[in-house]
Amino acid sequence: MAGEGGSGGVLQALDAAGHPAGPPETVADLPAAVAARERADRPRWVWASGAALYPELLRAGVRVDRCHDVELTEALLLGHAGRWGEPRSLAAAWARLTGAPVPADPPPRPPAPPGVGQAALFDPPSGPPGPGIEALTRVYADQLARIADTAHPGRFRLLVAAESAGALIGVEMGAAGLPWRADVHDQILAELLGEPSPVGGPPRRLAELAARIADAFGVRQLHADSPAELLRAFARAGVEVPNTRAWVLRGVDHPAVPLVLEYKELYRIWTAHGWAWRDQWVRAGRFQPEYVPGGVVSGRWATRGGGALQIPKVIRRAVVADPGWRLVVADAGQLEPRVLAAVSGDARLAAAGGAGDLYAALAQDAFGGDRARAKVALLGAMYGQTGGAAVPALAVLKRSYPTAFGYVEAAARTGEAGGLVRSWLGRTCPPGTVGFGDPGDGASDPDGGFDTQSPGARAARSRGRFTRNFVIQATAAEWASTLLATLRGELAGSDAELVFFQHDEVVVHAPAAQADDVAASVTRSGERASALLFGDTPVRFPLDLSVVDCYADAA
Repeated sequence: MAGEGGSGGVLQALDAAGHPAGPPETVADLPAAVAARERADRPRWVWASGAALYPELLRAGVRVDRCHDVELTEALLLGHAGRWGEPRSLAAAWARLTGAPVPADPPPRPPAPPGVGQAALFDPPSGPPGPGIEALTRVYADQLARIADTAHPGRFRLLVAAESAGALIGVEMGAAGLPWRADVHDQILAELLGEPSPVGGPPRRLAELAARIADAFGVRQLHADSPAELLRAFARAGVEVPNTRAWVLRGVDHPAVPLVLEYKELYRIWTAHGWAWRDQWVRAGRFQPEYVPGGVVSGRWATRGGGALQIPKVIRRAVVADPGWRLVVADAGQLEPRVLAAVSGDARLAAAGGAGDLYAALAQDAFGGDRARAKVALLGAMYGQTGGAAVPALAVLKRSYPTAFGYVEAAARTGEAGGLVRSWLGRTCPPGTVGFGDPGDGASDPDGGFDTQSPGARAARSRGRFTRNFVIQATAAEWASTLLATLRGELAGSDAELVFFQHDEVVVHAPAAQADDVAASVTRSGERASALLFGDTPVRFPLDLSVVDCYADAA
C-alpha cells in the first residue's frame, strides 16, 4: 500500500515472497478501499511507515488487523547487520537496494498536543513525493529475503510482527487516550503544591519550602531548583557532596536535606505534570500522548512529548475510568529475572522460575532462605554490580546456576570486545554505549573505590555492562510487545480499548460488564506470548491483575 497524498493511494497484491501477484490499483479513496479489503480477507498490509499512514486511516474509522512496517523492519535489519543508526526510511532502503545515494531520514516531527495543530498528524508530508509502489514491493521482498538469512528467521519474523503491531497499537492508544479527570488532577496539585502563583512563579508550597531551605543554610535567599547553588550552600556548611541526587543527599546529615528532598519531588511534579502540562496535554477527559514503539535501543517504548511513561503514582489518582467502565491493569512481576531463566537454558534456574515468587524460590534453593540475598545476586548478575555486598551473593549464584551466570557474562565479554549481542528474537545492540545502562565515563567506579583504568578500558567495561543487560532487557521488551499484540487481537470486536502501556504494564479501559472477560484475555495473552517466544518452558510469567476504578488503586 502506498499513499499518494489527499485520500488516494495505490494498492497491489503480493505473493508469499513479496512479489507482485497482480497489477497495481490506483484508488481515489484509500481508507474506503482498505476497509473493504479488511472486511473481505483481513490481509497483512505492507506500508512504508504506519506512523505516517495509519492515523489517517484510523481517523476515517478504519482499523487494520495486521501490517508489515517497512521503516521499523529496516531499522531492525540494519541493526542485525551491525549498521545500527543508518537511515531506515523507504527512500533510504530503496536507494541501498538500487545503488543510489542514500538520503538521510527526515527529522522527527515536533510533538503535537491534543487540540494544538492535531490536523498536522494527518496531512501529507511536505517536500517531493517518496518512492512509489514498485519501490515498496521490491524493498519488502528484499526484507523478507534478509529476514530468512538471519540466524533464527522464525524468531526474527516474530520480532518484526510484534514491532509492526506495536506501531498500530501506539497510534490507536494515542487516539483513544487515557481517561483523565482534570478536576481530580487539580485537587491533587492543590494538596501537594498549594495555590499557583498569580505571577507565574513556583506555587505556594514550593515557595515556602525554598524559604525554609534558605533558612536552614542561614542565607536570605536560595534557588532550591539550582544544583549549583545547593552544592555551594552545602560546601559553605562544611558538607562536600558530588551532586544533589536524592540517593546522595539521603546519606547527608544536615537539616536542609529533608526539605531539599521534598522540594525536588514536588518541583518535578510541578514542572512535569502541573497545571501547564494539564492544559497542554489533556482534552475532553483524555490524556493523548504520541507513543513511539521501539523508541529506546532495547525495544522499549518512548513518547514524543507528554511524559506518558513517567506518570508518578500520586498523579495516577487522576486516571479514573468513565462511569460504568473499569480499568483492567496488568503488571508482569519479576519479568527480567524470568527472562534470564527462560533464555539461558539453565535448568535449575528455570525450575525456580516456575514458582510464583522467583526470588523466594531461589532463596530456598540456594541461598538458605534469604530472599533479599537471592535478589541482590540475580539483579547484580544482570546489571553488572560486581562489588560490595553483591560479591558473596554472586559467588553463590555462579556456583548454583552456572549456565545462567555464563549467559550474561558471555554477553558482557562480547560487548567489552566490541562485538554485537542480540536479544532472543534478534534485536541487536547498537555499536556504542548509548541509551539505557550507560554508567558514564567518569573516574568514579560504580562498584566503589577509585577507577584507575584508562579511558579505553572504562569505555569497554561500560559497554560490557550495557550488553550484559541488553540481552535480558531487550528480550523482556519483546515479551511485553508480543503480549500487547496478542491482547490487541483478543480485544478486537469488543468495546474494550487499550489505553496505556509502560514497559511491562498494560491498562485496558473496558465496560464494567466486560472487565472480567478482559482480565481473562490478558492472562491468555501472557501465556501466548510466553509460548511464542520460549516454547514449552517451565518458567512462568505471572501477571498481577487489578480491576479498578482508579489507576492509583492497582496493586
